[in-house]
Amino acid sequence: MDLLAYIPSPSSGVIHLGPVPLRGYAFCIIIGVFVAVWYGGRRWVARGGQVGTVADIAVWAVPFGLVGGRLYHVITDYELYFTDGRDWVDAFKIWQGGLGIWGAIALGALGAWIGCRRRGIPLPAYADAIAPGIAFAQAIGRWGNWFNQELYGKATTLPWALKIDGDADAGRVAGTYHPTFLYESLWCVGVALLVIWADRRFKLGHGRAFALYVAAYTVGRFWIEYLRVDDAHHVLGLRLNNWTSVVVFLAAVAYLVISAKRTPGREEIVEPAAVEDGAAGSGAAPATATEAGHGTAAASKAGSGGADDAAVAAEAESAKKP
Repeated sequence: MDLLAYIPSPSSGVIHLGPVPLRGYAFCIIIGVFVAVWYGGRRWVARGGQVGTVADIAVWAVPFGLVGGRLYHVITDYELYFTDGRDWVDAFKIWQGGLGIWGAIALGALGAWIGCRRRGIPLPAYADAIAPGIAFAQAIGRWGNWFNQELYGKATTLPWALKIDGDADAGRVAGTYHPTFLYESLWCVGVALLVIWADRRFKLGHGRAFALYVAAYTVGRFWIEYLRVDDAHHVLGLRLNNWTSVVVFLAAVAYLVISAKRTPGREEIVEPAAVEDGAAGSGAAPATATEAGHGTAAASKAGSGGADDAAVAAEAESAKKP
């Protein structure tokens, strides 16, 4: 059966701009980071935070996340770098692909925690603000796999199949396969929109928007992982990332339930410095209702006292007249 259509793959993942190589994988990751920081910053300001806070904390979170993502990939696929015939130096060539989202989120959260502590900000509130942005970043970053012709699924003849070029060195067999990079990209967009809607509808706080993002993402990752055909470690018949998805999903759901019972509602103040700056910018603090009441009573008393004095003076003048 002839294919009606298919998704072509780039012949190369690198575009040379003069002497400067522009690598598609790295380009997608960079764009994703910018989108996450930009959109997270907008959500943070809408919650009452300061402009620039998300970007300042991202200076800590992003490098930690990249290191964590790479470490997870290298540790779980160590045979690609530390077995006979392999060059361990390739473990540092991040532009060739290989970032594990689980490690990126875990170590990125550590970096964000450090940044939040330095600014006196609660990490759960920050996580809620950036959650949809992270999902959008993942949606963009997955297109880096398309540039590298990697992480595709089982063979298929569907009209949206992905055409893969044969490469014996990379272990690729020419053919058409499920575009799992596209499936995950679309799923991540859906996750981002779900979190945005739920956050507006239910006023999620204390890390619950982030937990919803994690839970929703793992559901999609489980079935997408099932389609993939790249080499992976298996435990009890399932790929390692399938088990990771299950464990992380259960942890996220447990956090949602427990957090909703212990700290219902949403934080009123997410960045104390923003409140202090606002108070300082408006001058003296406004009088409380009690203080205002006392002021009004004093003014009334002063006014009535002045009227009494005027009446006494008038009576004295009348008494002096014959």
